[in-house]
Amino acid sequence: QVQLVESGGGLVQAGGSLRLSCAASGRTFSYYTMGWFRQAPGKEREFVSAINQNGGITNYADSVKGRFTTSRDNARKTLYLQLNSLKTEDTAVYYCAAVIRPYLPKAQSDYDYWGQGTQVTVSA
Repeated sequence: QVQLVESGGGLVQAGGSLRLSCAASGRTFSYYTMGWFRQAPGKEREFVSAINQNGGITNYADSVKGRFTTSRDNARKTLYLQLNSLKTEDTAVYYCAAVIRPYLPKAQSDYDYWGQGTQVTVSA
């Protein structure tokens, strides 16, 4: 198993930036494909990005492509999400997730482990 803890959320003005972190503990972090999801009030949880085991392959939702960047540091067992050019519609609770897969899943049902989430609020 792997335990995940997100951090780095907060309140930021539109156009600003944040960097989220997801610290992992437990089994070897480098075994896992990692994903970021978000859930806005009153909406379904949606896919944001995913990254493969060595960080060489990434995938993004169209809504964040070109603005968000996901990366990982396997030595530190940490996943990152850099959020730039933030918009009010990016306001949500952001979750990291983990699964052992040879591809990058976009469905939340494909992920086995989840963090507790970190709130990102973007003001106008």
